[in-house]
Amino acid sequence: MRLNSIAIRNFRRLENVQIDIEDQETLFVGPNNSGKTSATAIFRCFLGGREFRVHDFSASRMSDFEAFSASGDPSDLPEIQLDLWFSIDPDSVAYGRVFSLLPNLEDFERVGFRLSFGFADPVKLRTAYNTAYPPEEDGSQGKTLVQFLAMDTNLARHSIIRFASLAQRTDEDGNESIHAAVIEPEEGKRLLKHLLRVEFVDAQRNINDDDSSRSNRLSAAFAAFYRKNLQDAGPAADAHKVIDENNLRLTDHYEVQFAPLIDLIKGLGVPSVNDRDLRIISSLSPETALKGNTELLYVDPARKHELPELYNGLGFKNLIYMAIQVRHFHSQWLATPENRPLCLLIFIEEPEVHLHAQVQQTFITNIWKVIKDSAEAAGLSGAVPQIVVTTHSSHILDAVDFAKVRYFQRCHAANDNAPGSIRNVSDVRSLRAFQPEGDIIDGVVVSSQEALDFLKRYLRLTHCDLFFADAAILVEGAVEKLLLPMMIEKSANKLRSSYLTLLEVGGAYAHRFEGLLSFLRIPYLVITDLDSVTPDAAASACRGDTQDARTSNASLKKILGKSTVAELMALERDEKINNEKDCCIAFQCDITVTDQGNQRTMRPRTLEEAFAYDNFALLREGKIAIGKAIPDDLDAAYQTIYDRIRSSSFKKTDFAMSLLAGDDVWQTPAYIAEGLVWLEAKLYPPIAQPDGAPMLDKSAPVPLGEAPVAALGAG
Repeated sequence: MRLNSIAIRNFRRLENVQIDIEDQETLFVGPNNSGKTSATAIFRCFLGGREFRVHDFSASRMSDFEAFSASGDPSDLPEIQLDLWFSIDPDSVAYGRVFSLLPNLEDFERVGFRLSFGFADPVKLRTAYNTAYPPEEDGSQGKTLVQFLAMDTNLARHSIIRFASLAQRTDEDGNESIHAAVIEPEEGKRLLKHLLRVEFVDAQRNINDDDSSRSNRLSAAFAAFYRKNLQDAGPAADAHKVIDENNLRLTDHYEVQFAPLIDLIKGLGVPSVNDRDLRIISSLSPETALKGNTELLYVDPARKHELPELYNGLGFKNLIYMAIQVRHFHSQWLATPENRPLCLLIFIEEPEVHLHAQVQQTFITNIWKVIKDSAEAAGLSGAVPQIVVTTHSSHILDAVDFAKVRYFQRCHAANDNAPGSIRNVSDVRSLRAFQPEGDIIDGVVVSSQEALDFLKRYLRLTHCDLFFADAAILVEGAVEKLLLPMMIEKSANKLRSSYLTLLEVGGAYAHRFEGLLSFLRIPYLVITDLDSVTPDAAASACRGDTQDARTSNASLKKILGKSTVAELMALERDEKINNEKDCCIAFQCDITVTDQGNQRTMRPRTLEEAFAYDNFALLREGKIAIGKAIPDDLDAAYQTIYDRIRSSSFKKTDFAMSLLAGDDVWQTPAYIAEGLVWLEAKLYPPIAQPDGAPMLDKSAPVPLGEAPVAALGAG
């Protein structure tokens, strides 16, 4: 039996999400503060012994408490719920066990279990609150109900965990229905123990070099693992035999060493002539011998030199500790003598801590080797756990099948659309459900599977951090990638405080990311080239203002649906933005160049041309160079710049490096600046103010001493 999916409601950021769980490993990824830890924490609360706190309720549910305080209607009180759905092989022993535990579910296709955290007696809760903080004449009270529940043990005293079995059935018309049957609390706890065991390898593993009280954490882990294994008859007998032999030797040693002291005591008349003699013996047991007396050493065999645990690297310690923990959890589950839980779920939080990239890439494989070795040693090769890994590592992500990734996305609450409001909730997207559309590009058919394979290969080869970013910027090539940090600083400085991922994809491939970025709901900016070509069959590169010129850029044709340069030039700013997909596409447009009293409209087809035209005065002064003298006549200058940049001898990367190394006096090309400003407004919208007050810029500088906590770690 496997845990198939979970549903979480009203818990922190997770107001209403469903998460599919893979048979082996599932990866939780997403930006910081997107709900990954919350998805783990709810299991700690329901199955791991951690107490709920009032602020575990979702932010949007806080008003429900005040509504109940005023109305006394129990239906106003919120509940935190965790639904566990299981898949069962009808031919397995687990099938019989499940339906012996939950006999009323045997006619259904899917079975599940619901845990609900709510309030035992709403009337008593309201009475206790009103007694502690009697209403004033104006109806106000000294503290809100939420504040009352946050104090002391008030929440624990008035709360209860309820249990229900769940079953799903599909009727003849394909409509699904879920049936819930309430289970008494004590029976619910018993059933839950039979169904699922959950273990945690914490992110805060406290393995460090500078704290002597924790420097032997690995030694303690080894001792704990061995101590638990003493519950098995074989290891226990071996341990007792070794300890008994040493007890005999130590007793003989004590007899010699303590003889003078025993004689001294006898000289005092103790024991008397009618009393027994005194004898000192060794009484070590395997349990007491191991407790505090096991130490891990690192040994150089050639030099026979030993070092204590604290002298080895943090990454090495971290990897060993996680392996021990996983092996220990799995061994204990396998060794459960009777009524072993049908499922074991192990959460591993941020395993990448202190590990270098290569070890991160092999981590999942190595953990499964530990598990399989443990199962084979127990003679139960098919009894393996399910693992959930929360991570910020693109290297761990690379090593896992794309479909096993669950992306946590920050979003607004359903009824919270005010500009600048905080994204207080999260949604979870399963990449198993993602399938890009097939396409025809310049007459070439690209199937849905080919499009998916391309995305997988790109993300793996580039170690892409797309799944951890606030937004994405897709660029043509190395020049844009080199210059973009400075362009952001010049044109959209607030973006420096954001987590952006840069995808170098070229004009022919940017549109292939459109489906994935829309699926993940990540805002993205495409910075691409006009790529004007002649309208004839040869379709050779030409100047942007060539009559009837077309574009060879597949992304412009696919995303904007335009194929001629004239159509692209006619687009208004808003027509380059797709608000539904959170996308903006930026490409070169006409630039009016003024020089020595003369004006000329120039239409660049590439970034380098746009740089030259937007910074023509610097080019004329020699502060920017393209390796060619610029004629005085603007028509001739236009052609000279176009020919030079298009020539094979023009090194684009060298040009970008010269801009980085020279005086910081140039301006960002207008089309890129426009795109960056759009993205900045997308990530930092102004905050709506009540009563017609002016909009506030929530990313504007804050006076010293008033900086919000969140800003201190930004960027």
